[in-house]
Amino acid sequence: MHTWEMEYERKKTTAEDAVRLIKSGDKVVFTHAGSEPMELVDAMVRNANSYRDVTISNLVTLGKGEYSKPEYKDCFKINSWFVSPCVRQSIADGYGDFTPVFFHEVPYYIRKGIFEIDVCLAMVSTPDEHGYCSLGVASDYSIQAIKSAKTVIAQINDQMPVVYGETFVHISEFDAIVEASAPIPEMKIPEIGETELAIGRHCASLVEDGSTLQLGIGAIPDAVLASLKDKKDLGIHSEMISDGVVDLVEAGVINNSKKTLNPGKSIVTFLMGTKKLYDFADRNPGLEMRTVDYVNHPMVIAQNNNMVCINSALAVDFMGQIVSDSIGTKQFSGVGGQVDFMRGAAMTLDDQGKGIIAMPSVAKTRDGRMISKITPFIDHGAAVTTSRQDADYVVTEYGIAKLKGKTLKQRARNLINIAHPQFRDELAAEFERRFLTTF
Repeated sequence: MHTWEMEYERKKTTAEDAVRLIKSGDKVVFTHAGSEPMELVDAMVRNANSYRDVTISNLVTLGKGEYSKPEYKDCFKINSWFVSPCVRQSIADGYGDFTPVFFHEVPYYIRKGIFEIDVCLAMVSTPDEHGYCSLGVASDYSIQAIKSAKTVIAQINDQMPVVYGETFVHISEFDAIVEASAPIPEMKIPEIGETELAIGRHCASLVEDGSTLQLGIGAIPDAVLASLKDKKDLGIHSEMISDGVVDLVEAGVINNSKKTLNPGKSIVTFLMGTKKLYDFADRNPGLEMRTVDYVNHPMVIAQNNNMVCINSALAVDFMGQIVSDSIGTKQFSGVGGQVDFMRGAAMTLDDQGKGIIAMPSVAKTRDGRMISKITPFIDHGAAVTTSRQDADYVVTEYGIAKLKGKTLKQRARNLINIAHPQFRDELAAEFERRFLTTF
């Protein structure tokens, strides 16, 4: 038996015993998104009455978020770096909180102690013959969290894919090991309607052969990918990818051959999709996972010629201010990597980068009303995610509005032209009041 195997056996325990390493007042971080260790999180919640004021932080969570329920508010304090649906209500009700941060800065915040970590709960693959486990579907801040935490509890999951790149951690870095096999959390495949298809076609018209892409997740990114089948030699440098990328790789559309940075490799920092994506990533030499302070750093992104980034928004005002993470004073999600990529694309050395905000022209309120996402003014209390100086292209199902280099009047006119027809007269009247009335 190897030395590491003896160490592994010595550290192996149950989830219930492992979470007793968490103490009241500790600051706990989970590894990200699909690598959230559900077995350990569930055990922690079951042990809630043993804790007081344990702070829980992470970005995207695909878990149940039971620790954010009001009955646990004396046990667990939520401090999210990105507001997922399962923790949104705790923040709205005031017993949870949110810290704004650019995604690429999270590892730096951890290293500098701005984000303190007492305990990291991680999910990893089974160890290889040298004792190394893969974080699989997430490198991002997760690697740094393991390095910086005072205590690391690992869930060893034989269903975690082994993904190459900056994902490997030796079992010597774990303080406790819990074996628990479970499917990797999946995202449902979104339904793509006519609106999304139209947006996808408009976005695809801005993508040239040989472009390197960054896309998010959801119906619009999937519609964009579906509209790229006639393109050639596309590449990937993206904080994440989903299932739609797999189809284009298998069709030969995405081959990374024209990339100026990391040619031949799709570069990502985490994965979020279905088992199809996770199986594709497993031991795939064409895919490389890197930490988010590399993948999302604007100076790194800028090294990709013909970089095209496509992100979404909740609202865009006449000036081009983009609101993507709040609805009025209510924190809805987080900044994520939108600004990282908008700025990186703008800095490309070939001057061919494009930053695209793609969104339906309207949204429905809870009471069923339809409201325009292109608006003269952002909501009172809403936070600007991407500044008007950073705004480049805005795309709806009705067309493309170019904003960069445009005056306020030109921006407003361009945006009104791609608004829903039902709201164009109203928006045009506001344009007249704002820009053409003389005093």
